[in-house]
Amino acid sequence: MRGTLAPGSPDYVYLPFEVPPGTREVRVSYTYDKPPTPPGTPGNALDIGLFDERGTEPGGDGFRGWSGGARAEFFVRADEATPGYLTGPLRPGTWHIALGPYTVAPQGLSYEVTVTLTEGAAGPVTEPVYPPERAAGRGRDWYRGDCHLHSWHSDGRRTPQEIAALARAAGLDFVNSSDHNTSAAHPHWADTAGADLLVLLGEEVTTRNGHVLALGTDPGTFTDWRYRARDHRWPHVARGVRRAGGLVVPAHPYGDCPGCSWKFGYGEADAVEVWNGPWTPDDELALATWDGLLVACAREGGAWLPAMGNSDAHRDPDVVGHPQTVVLANELSRAAILAGLRAGRSYVAESRAVSLDLSVSAESGEQAGIGERLAVPGGTPVTVRLAVSGAPRCAVRLVTDQGVLYTGDPLPVSGAGVLEWRTSPARSAYVRAEVRHATALGPVPGAMAALTNPVFLGAT
Repeated sequence: MRGTLAPGSPDYVYLPFEVPPGTREVRVSYTYDKPPTPPGTPGNALDIGLFDERGTEPGGDGFRGWSGGARAEFFVRADEATPGYLTGPLRPGTWHIALGPYTVAPQGLSYEVTVTLTEGAAGPVTEPVYPPERAAGRGRDWYRGDCHLHSWHSDGRRTPQEIAALARAAGLDFVNSSDHNTSAAHPHWADTAGADLLVLLGEEVTTRNGHVLALGTDPGTFTDWRYRARDHRWPHVARGVRRAGGLVVPAHPYGDCPGCSWKFGYGEADAVEVWNGPWTPDDELALATWDGLLVACAREGGAWLPAMGNSDAHRDPDVVGHPQTVVLANELSRAAILAGLRAGRSYVAESRAVSLDLSVSAESGEQAGIGERLAVPGGTPVTVRLAVSGAPRCAVRLVTDQGVLYTGDPLPVSGAGVLEWRTSPARSAYVRAEVRHATALGPVPGAMAALTNPVFLGAT
């Protein structure tokens, strides 16, 4: 099948082909041209996927896999498939190749797709086995996790087994499978989990108007990505993620790759990824936007949006667990971890070496920690206490709805320190902490070493 896509083509183009009875394997390969383009003009990039005879309707059952631009060929059989694609029966009927012209050069994009059908008896269809929803854990404790990771089931270069080994080495207690636009990896995580590592299942839903983590969904859940903000389908999709038991977490909302910036708003979000991989100006923008949402919540009331941090690791030298979200949970289970993340009982650290303990207390004995509210009258004096370890020579900042109200001296070489600061609910609607590395740029804040979700002050 050959064709040419012009600039401004639809986001997705579907090429039908017939699968006759008795087909054992469907194999697909494709090529496309990459002509030179003027400086600053994107060239051609063409994604690809597969839908079976059940159709291409958004949210339907026909999805059989997606590899984006990561693979030039793939196959599906009843008993085996290329990473990113789903095994299962090859039923006769009209199947479709899905092409996604990610970027198109001014000259257009010419493609050729080859579908090879092999006759023969189908292999046995096996029921998938998924990771358990509970690990041994330590009872109620702080658990460390990385919820944005890519394996070779999308555009990563690591197997689930390799990622799990790196997660254990990074001191993580849980991870989340989040390959782009496919749930194919879910059963391949089963033999990586163990008493010391909880594996959550999900997807990075990669739309043309931003990326979002479907975090901790039911095994095998597929979340469609074929829409833009103007299509008004996002609220329906987000509700579907929650019906599947997961959290909706916009990822790297200021990412500068085409289609990476988040355009759907935060009304359907359960949390937001404000720190993605090594700290960059994109993260600084995400942090400022999130803090603005906290201020609006403090002013207007209503639910607030917790922050998360994840590595988005794809391949070497990407570091699994840099950063990591540290969540207070009753146990190391899917339900408990998701509950802690949803409630914002968490902070983000660049590695397992960094630990924080933030609390606010009143003289009468009431106390609240991260993600909680200290409900005392507005004029009540309260003491903010922050203990830090593992952050040598880093500076500590306390941030409220009025901005940065406390900046401490750099921590000693030991990386440990305790500070106390006095305020009141009338002066500070919330308090959160940042720990930043030293910078040579004067007033410009340094790269983040850790940050917390807020402690809210005053009556609701």
